[in-house]
Amino acid sequence: MLALWDDDEPATPAAPPAHLTRVLADSSDRIAWLRARSQGITATDVARLSSPRAVQAVVLDKLYGNGFGGNAYTDHGRAREPEIARWVLQRHGIESSQKLFHAAGQRRHLATPDGVTVRTDGTVELCEIKTTKKAWSSIPRSYLRQVAWQQYVLGAERTLVVWEQHTDFVPVHGDPQCRWVERDEDEIHRLVALADQVLDTLARQAPVDPFAPGGRASAPPPPDAYEAYDPPPYDPLR
Repeated sequence: MLALWDDDEPATPAAPPAHLTRVLADSSDRIAWLRARSQGITATDVARLSSPRAVQAVVLDKLYGNGFGGNAYTDHGRAREPEIARWVLQRHGIESSQKLFHAAGQRRHLATPDGVTVRTDGTVELCEIKTTKKAWSSIPRSYLRQVAWQQYVLGAERTLVVWEQHTDFVPVHGDPQCRWVERDEDEIHRLVALADQVLDTLARQAPVDPFAPGGRASAPPPPDAYEAYDPPPYDPLR
């Protein structure tokens, strides 16, 4: 007797999550990662975009660099991040990530979140890890901008911000502290507009396209160019 259907027909493989089709580099290859992130606007850049006035300072950094190569705080953050990431995985099921992603439809909008997971319903959730010498009553606004940008780039619905306070680089609590941050479309819209201002200003001010292969500004900035410069946070580049 013939079967009414073919049980041997192979199942169609599930499509990968959309963000996994937008990976540009992995920070395990730091040179390739730094090169890739230099081609656009990252969450670290966006963290500084508190207002339109901050656009020019970010533009100058993209053109000429800021000379910041790290310090004891960034070294401590990098050393502690794997330990904190293991705690996040055990408690919240978010896996560590080192990948650099670009936004859907915009290859110059970039982010490297500390952790990414896809829940069973398809929802993307992120993790961002910080170390700090200060006690936080709330998450600093610069970090909230960073989180909102990462959510936009990956299409995530919320982010677990995890921080570990230390005194003289010794953790002061048994476990890190954490708080969920929900997606804010209004904030994302504002940050995307400011980031695009950075890109547009770069295109006008650079002697050559700074994002083109080999593109480089040929003249130094004016003496007063860094009056509005805001030093980067102590945490590692993201």
